Amino acid sequence: MREDISFDAEGATLRGWFYTPDGDANGGHPCVVMAHGFSAVKEQHLDDYAEVFAAAGLACVVFDNRGFGASDAAPGKPRQEIDPWEQVRDYQHAVTYAQSRDDVDADRIGAWGSSYSGGHVYVLGAIDRRVKAVSGQAPLVSGRRGFESLVRIDAWGPTWEAFAADRLERARGGEPAMMPVVTEDPTAPAALPTPDSYEWFTRTARDRAPSWRNEVTLRSVELLQGYEPRLFLPLISPTPVQMVVTPNDRLIAGEIAAAAYEAAVHPKKIVIAPGGHFDAYQGPGFEITSAAARDWFVEHLQVGKH
Repeated sequence: MREDISFDAEGATLRGWFYTPDGDANGGHPCVVMAHGFSAVKEQHLDDYAEVFAAAGLACVVFDNRGFGASDAAPGKPRQEIDPWEQVRDYQHAVTYAQSRDDVDADRIGAWGSSYSGGHVYVLGAIDRRVKAVSGQAPLVSGRRGFESLVRIDAWGPTWEAFAADRLERARGGEPAMMPVVTEDPTAPAALPTPDSYEWFTRTARDRAPSWRNEVTLRSVELLQGYEPRLFLPLISPTPVQMVVTPNDRLIAGEIAAAAYEAAVHPKKIVIAPGGHFDAYQGPGFEITSAAARDWFVEHLQVGKH
């Protein structure tokens, strides 16, 4: 059972899906809140994960990030802008929405994220004790390291100058500077300038997600470089935390995530899935990543125990 939902996030209306698992749940179902990564929308395979979770007895709140897909931007704010801290707060609003439902057990809520939102759920787990289990897949754990990996070193200076010029132009009432998320030419300016990013986003937009747009504000990249979810990993305990790593990830280096995992405090678990960043969403990679997260939430949200 999937229904369309919407909820208020302090001025922005967020929209998505609620999945109800089969079977009765005395006192409500355990529930997982879920959103996508950098610029992606829920139709880019989040439904596949939610179906796996729901089949195991987990309700799911799946939503588009503000200003993307079906969700509104806040009044006066541009669409296609990614502020990681706003997205963390929107996860908190999704938790509140889940707790407000009669068919959800407010004391058994978990959070799942992938890529950029994989980092968000670590921050969320550290700052919001309503969340009882966390799983981050191919997570961005360091915006600074990500920026340094994706922007050539000789372009750092001009990029910082572009950030400053964009802020001045906005302050004068001008339009925000925009840039593509992906390009076919990996040497052209783009937020995610890797060939596998171009292939995955263009294919899923064509086949599954017509609402995805190949642009973000330049400020989205500025805000990325100052965002460090790894600093929150030691603060999540005693909430159980899982990290699902793709070691050949060359969008956000898998070894950086694996190294950051060591700072997390038990209870914790790391799962290694084959391939690169986007292999997690389909085929053998999906089988491993979806099952790992499902089993984590079934265990720690105590499916069938209430």
